[in-house]
This record gives sequence, structure tokens and C-alpha cells, in this order.
Amino acid sequence: MNVLGIDPGLVNTGYGIISSINNNFELIDYGVIKTNSKDKLSNRLKIIFNEVSQLINKYNPKVLSIEEIFYSKNVKSSLLLGHARGVAMAAASVNEMLVYEFAARKVKQSLTGNGNAHKDQVRFMVKNLLKMNEAPKSEDASDALGIALCYMFQNKLEHL
Repeated sequence: MNVLGIDPGLVNTGYGIISSINNNFELIDYGVIKTNSKDKLSNRLKIIFNEVSQLINKYNPKVLSIEEIFYSKNVKSSLLLGHARGVAMAAASVNEMLVYEFAARKVKQSLTGNGNAHKDQVRFMVKNLLKMNEAPKSEDASDALGIALCYMFQNKLEHL
């Protein structure tokens, strides 16, 4: 079963698609959806929606695993992040996918055993768990793969 992990962002939305066969993880694809910060918000959201939809159509994942929104002192940043999350979740919903949300702390805990792990530790575990020659250069893509792996770990009984 393919799982699509999304690390939402308005400028850079990381994505990662993995599969689990007999409790072994297989890397399918990963990357970053980029939008131009000078474009109108509605156009940027359309780009994210369309590109997530294309990934869904190409790889046919059954689950979207997405990072929960975190609250920061900058309310505007949180609201904009919420828009990016919303269009990714809408693309999944339109395609009848299951949607699971995970806090960043839960993702770190699942991958490293430490909810306060640094991004480098997460990247290291993503690289090793997916048997990659090198970790993704983009933190957004690495985080998205980590979010997909978190779903696999949290729901492993479904995949046995």
C-alpha cells in the first residue's frame, strides 16, 4: 500500500511516497512542490492542489499522512500554513483517501525515539529506514518521508 506524506508549506511543500510490503519500506518518490512568493495566494494554493492531485493520480496512495499545524507567535504564518494543509487534504479527500495527521513531535518520536530530535537525526533515520544512498537534500522532502513513515509505524498492524 502506498502512503503519501506531506510536509505542508506555502513556499515549499515537501512530499514523499513510500510503500510497505511485508513490513519492509520501499521508497517510491519524493520532492518539493514550489510556489512563487510573488504570486497571488489563490494561485499558489491551486499549484499545491494540482500537484498533490497529480501525485495521487500517478501513484494511487490510499493514505495521506500530513503534519499537524503548530501554533507559533506569528499567527499569519500559521494561517498560511493552514491553507497549504487544507488544499493537500482536499486533494486527498476528493480522491477518497484516508487522512491521518501527526504532530511534528510524534513524527520525531516515531523515527528517532526522541520527540525533541533535531532535523539531522530525522534525516538520518529516513535515509536508513528507506535504504537511501544519501538523505534528501531538501528538509521538506525528508520531513514528508518521515511523516509517511510515522503513519506506517503508528498503523503497522494494518500492514501485516
